[in-house]
Amino acid sequence: MTTNFAPTNHRAVRWWLISVAALIALMVLVGGATRLTESGLSIVEWKPVTGSLPPLSEAQWTDAFEAYKTIPQYRELNAGMSLSEFKQIFWWEWSHRLLGRFIGIAYLLPFLFFLWRGGLSGELKRRLWLLFALGGLQGAVGWWMVASGLSERVEVSQYRLATHLVLALLIFAGIVWTVWRLAARPQLAVPARLRVTSALLVIVTFVQIYFGALVAGLRAGRAYNTWPQIDGALIPSAERLWFETPWWRNMFDNVLTVQFEHRMTAYLLFTLAALHAFDAVRTRAGSAARGALWLLAAVSLQAVLGILTLLNQVPIDLALSHQAVAIIVLTLAVMQAERLASRQPAELQPRGVPLGQPG
Repeated sequence: MTTNFAPTNHRAVRWWLISVAALIALMVLVGGATRLTESGLSIVEWKPVTGSLPPLSEAQWTDAFEAYKTIPQYRELNAGMSLSEFKQIFWWEWSHRLLGRFIGIAYLLPFLFFLWRGGLSGELKRRLWLLFALGGLQGAVGWWMVASGLSERVEVSQYRLATHLVLALLIFAGIVWTVWRLAARPQLAVPARLRVTSALLVIVTFVQIYFGALVAGLRAGRAYNTWPQIDGALIPSAERLWFETPWWRNMFDNVLTVQFEHRMTAYLLFTLAALHAFDAVRTRAGSAARGALWLLAAVSLQAVLGILTLLNQVPIDLALSHQAVAIIVLTLAVMQAERLASRQPAELQPRGVPLGQPG
């Protein structure tokens, strides 16, 4: 990737993107808390502009509460809820939506400024416009998710919840990759297999996050709260795993199957991270070896937190810690993949910065 930035301005772009990535990580955690507190359906309308303001009078609070009373979640799960109890779940969802709006502004305004200054290369501009478009799509996907729980369900669709989370973290990963690529570093001379396994680690991490979102959407973490056995065995019976038809629905709707595939993917991720770290250290891959060891440490911590969260039936503090470390794992996996990715000489730094000096 090339840019026309002077070194100072180039650092400004990187710090702007780092700030946006931090906000997205915060939003994912707030979204997790919103899910865990069953707050996501407390606002039953999508008002991208006027919805920025919360109810400001008792009458407005009453109107918002009455609107919530019309959906199945209130009637079947929260009948008799007081206005003060409604306010508690309302603030979680409102904060989540407000943070999304703030991220849009925090991304767009500096982006327009950098465009106005004329310092972004064509490739970087295309990538940043794509990330902005994905951010707009994420807002629509968020409402699409909420809408799934307003008429016939008492919670949002786990399919849409997983899509919403994965898209948020895809944007996050794109920003992390871009920031890391803007740093001027020499090409690492490493075996091709290290590049392959680093890319596989990113893919498996996303698959694991998707399955984790399905677990959250189905509340599957509150069932089968034993480890290493699940449903009385290391591998449940096929009759229990695949009883729904068509068979593939079990992978998304069957609580046992969804939790089992989340566990199996965790084992795969840990094994792949360990093999990658061993290979990187054995081949003396320098910074790639250090990156691989950090990634293995994060995956190990994530596995421990996942087990503790399961055994304790998903307390909010452990669940959010589990989600936070998942973001760290994804960050380290993306950084490792970018570190090992092939790059052309022109991609290493902005124009006007001597080769080998930081941008």
